[in-house]
Amino acid sequence: MNGPQDDALRVLGEWRPADPQQEALRHAFLTLLDARADGCLRACEPGHVTASAVLLDAAGENVLLTLHPRVGSWLQLGGHCEPEDTTLAGAALREATEESGVDGLVVDPEPVHLDVHPITCSLGKPTRHFDVRFVVRAPEGAQPNRSDESLDLRWWPVDALPEGTDLGPLVAAASRRG
Repeated sequence: MNGPQDDALRVLGEWRPADPQQEALRHAFLTLLDARADGCLRACEPGHVTASAVLLDAAGENVLLTLHPRVGSWLQLGGHCEPEDTTLAGAALREATEESGVDGLVVDPEPVHLDVHPITCSLGKPTRHFDVRFVVRAPEGAQPNRSDESLDLRWWPVDALPEGTDLGPLVAAASRRG
């Protein structure tokens, strides 16, 4: 088993985004997964599927963002699929739990957004992340604890994100879903 490959093919095969750009990206993700049996593993050097969590508070008014040390900007939580992950949503939930330190998170198993971005990740070589993003909810009163994977971690109002981020449309879509 190579991680959540079968689940990724199923989830993205069934998902029908309303946005034509998201639909085009969905087809690109499926093409990668059809062409590469290792498409969900970081060892897939040309590019690989990653899983992210748009972590909202219980009221859906705030989103938890991490100041990513390698990228140097505020991002949603998430990262690479691991061989023990069986689903993309499960990988997003695992990453959100690890990076936020919050227990009791709940993930919506339907993607909310797709993104492809160039990055030099842990392979140390330029690659692309084919990022599948999910809405995750924190329990009432959740207090995050920054992990070693972050320079900073904080709640941001969904309508007042940090300057320089391009997460507005993603967070807006997530808060509508939530």
